[in-house]
Amino acid sequence: MSGADMATRFNPQEIEADIYKAWEESGAFTAHRVEGKKPFTIVMPPPNITGQLHMGHAMDCIMQDAPIRYHRMKGDPTLWLPGTDHAAIATEVKIVEAMAKEGLTKEGIGREAFLERAWNWKKEYGGRIVHQQRKMGISCDWTRERFTMDEGCSRAVREMFVSLYEKGLIYRGNRMINWCPACQSAISDAEVVYKDVPSHLWHIRYPGADGSEGVVVATTRPETMLGDTGVAVNPADERYTDLVGKNVILPIMNKEIPVVADDYVEMEFGTGAVKMTPAHDPNDFEVAQRHNLEIITVTNDDGTMNENAGRFAGMDPMECRKAVVEELDKLGLLVKIEDYSHNVGFCYRHGDTPVEPRLSEQWFVKMKTLAEPAIAAVREGRTKFVPERFSKMYYNWMENIRDWCISRQLWWGHRIPVWYCDDCGEQIVSREDPTVCPKCGGKLRQDEDVLDTWFSSALWPFSTLGWPDNTEDLKYFYPTNMLVTGWDIITFWVSRMMVAGIECMDETPFETVLIHGLVRDEQGRKMSKSLGNGVDPLEVIEEYGADALRFSLVMGVSPGNDTRYSKDKVEAARNFANKVWNASRFVLMNVTERKAFDLAKLETADKWILTRLQEAVKDISDHMEEGDFGLAATKIYDFAWSEFCDWYIELSKSRLLGEEGESKETVKAVLLFVLENLLKLLHPYMPFLTEQVYKYLPGTEGFLMLQSWPEYKEEYVFTADEEKMQGVMEIIRTIRNLRSEMNVAPSKRTHLMLLPADGWADTLRGGEGYFKKLAGAEQVELISDRSDATGKNVSAVVEAGELFIPLGDLVDFEKETARLTKELENLKKEMARSNGMLNNAGFIAKAPAQLVQQEKDKLEAAKAKAAALENRIAELKENL
Repeated sequence: MSGADMATRFNPQEIEADIYKAWEESGAFTAHRVEGKKPFTIVMPPPNITGQLHMGHAMDCIMQDAPIRYHRMKGDPTLWLPGTDHAAIATEVKIVEAMAKEGLTKEGIGREAFLERAWNWKKEYGGRIVHQQRKMGISCDWTRERFTMDEGCSRAVREMFVSLYEKGLIYRGNRMINWCPACQSAISDAEVVYKDVPSHLWHIRYPGADGSEGVVVATTRPETMLGDTGVAVNPADERYTDLVGKNVILPIMNKEIPVVADDYVEMEFGTGAVKMTPAHDPNDFEVAQRHNLEIITVTNDDGTMNENAGRFAGMDPMECRKAVVEELDKLGLLVKIEDYSHNVGFCYRHGDTPVEPRLSEQWFVKMKTLAEPAIAAVREGRTKFVPERFSKMYYNWMENIRDWCISRQLWWGHRIPVWYCDDCGEQIVSREDPTVCPKCGGKLRQDEDVLDTWFSSALWPFSTLGWPDNTEDLKYFYPTNMLVTGWDIITFWVSRMMVAGIECMDETPFETVLIHGLVRDEQGRKMSKSLGNGVDPLEVIEEYGADALRFSLVMGVSPGNDTRYSKDKVEAARNFANKVWNASRFVLMNVTERKAFDLAKLETADKWILTRLQEAVKDISDHMEEGDFGLAATKIYDFAWSEFCDWYIELSKSRLLGEEGESKETVKAVLLFVLENLLKLLHPYMPFLTEQVYKYLPGTEGFLMLQSWPEYKEEYVFTADEEKMQGVMEIIRTIRNLRSEMNVAPSKRTHLMLLPADGWADTLRGGEGYFKKLAGAEQVELISDRSDATGKNVSAVVEAGELFIPLGDLVDFEKETARLTKELENLKKEMARSNGMLNNAGFIAKAPAQLVQQEKDKLEAAKAKAAALENRIAELKENL
């Protein structure tokens, strides 16, 4: 194939599927272990099997695929290991919703039938996002694809659980946990999102059991008072010294509860007296432990009030709150209500569902001792966050870590490997499923709960490589090089992988944690279903192609910073792809065979582009190594568009059209050399475009994605010649600007006089062809003194000297004067209209202030333009 076979326009929809299929079927993505060579490894953050590709996933794709393609071309043994997550809660919710449409429930069909449905659901929908990822052009090793509940990962999960249990780091306890009524399951601290919520502070009187006034407490949750078992005051609070040790009456429930003294109570908050609801508040629970207060739970798993709430049983919390407040008011015990704003915890999966702190028997991991070496690993630089500022989020979480609640009241997931014997009370934790009780031979029942999804995800960097077996892949590819993820899961996932990697492998799981921001909409808002501002990446790909979407999401974006998606950015990226396609087609229509160029025969323009190419190779490679993919993309864009397409190709045209000879052969060889290197530099970002163009290059075989990354070559750096060419280009740019300012038609040719600065005469003499071709010069004359530029001229000073163009060559004075006079008349009419509006009292009084200011700004701009036009007309009239 040759340039003549290239389509006149780039059509990504016609080529992307075929190119991807060819890549995958050829084994180009498959990683190989090479003895003596250090690999480059990334494990993909596994998307949920419930998932559908969204802009966050698309950002993830490009941020991982770019370094993977770069390192593969560098010759590193490169593994990008893909996979999906079973997403316990999210998947179970989807299946339960689907069953409800059939009139079925989990409990109705039983665990075994439910899990059969879950696996069928995974089989039907689990590969959807993987198919969509392929549309993005990602080059991961699909032969090593994993699933968090596949046989190997499940065995790793059980090994981890049993190992931690044997070390005394996993235990079962009745402790305060976060309960999500929507999930109807415990969730961990990391899964709670706090929001500032406007509410009230209710002041309630608890009468003294002895008939005294008792005490007034202040609470943000009056409905939980039904489970109160005490009132606490600060021991230093003299207001309540006489009450400590006495009882008060719990309103509505009409039972006596004690008043206790505890340092936990802040004297300045509310009334200085705090009601104690130990089953529904972690701090109250701690106080209850110290003072032996009763613990009473008043809510059901779904968040409604239970039988302990008396006549309020069955109500939802808000309904109960209203009823309780009304009852207190009737009893004359509601002292006052204040407006109050406070932090409320919400489930991160169900953003509108408040989390209920409650006492529950769950499984926990002791995190304090596990966290210490993981903190040290980051402090010592064995794992680095990029940008470094995100390490603060990591430290803050890890240094204040609490025990991790790992049990979930679900059926889909890794079932906790613990069995109980009801006959003798024995508890068995085992790597293999036991059949009978080893102590009494009795029948066993397995724990009903499953493990938190993040427990299996914590093992992802090594369970996917074969752990707990010491496989060849594990020995070679672990630890991985880079984790690419969003800042929002540093606590959920990054911290737990660090803990698990050091605990199981005695090495951190990755060298670098590269954090990217969120993809927001054009207004800077987070994309969400509730706002209806999400954009489907597949629809964008369908319209513009994967390369345009990939490039638009990364160009100019700094690590860790959010980016705004906009159609304009995608269109700009599509236009860039078209520019590269058209430039490639032009080159390949003129260059049909591969030849090396002779350094001794290079002209100044050739040396300039080769030098610029070397700088691009160096800068882009450095940015890729540093993880600054946005800056690398910007550098590629600038080199491809501004230097190669806009300048070198234009500079080459006169030589390509000239007679056969050394100059023509040299420029053809340089064009092909630069184009091929440009395609390689651009490939990590626009793999489909570059792969397609590469097919047409003469003398190439195989895939571009498997070719060598460009190397910086000192022998292709010509600093002095680059400076000379920059001088010539500055003159051309200056002339173009002057012509534009003076509205000179592109076809009008001019006389150009150049007064060279010291040392620039030969360069300007050699640039004559460029000035004629690119600056509209008909005649180029080098002069030795300013006095040689006789008559009225337009002039400018540049680094290479001074330039002069006869004014008459640029302007037809009569026509230009008439045109500018007409423009001035129209402008004065517009100014009169603006003045009329601004002098209209009705407009000033009724129009929005912003609109009035816009009109004033418009008038000022018009005045400035009118003054400039009048000056220009006066100058022209002098020459008539």
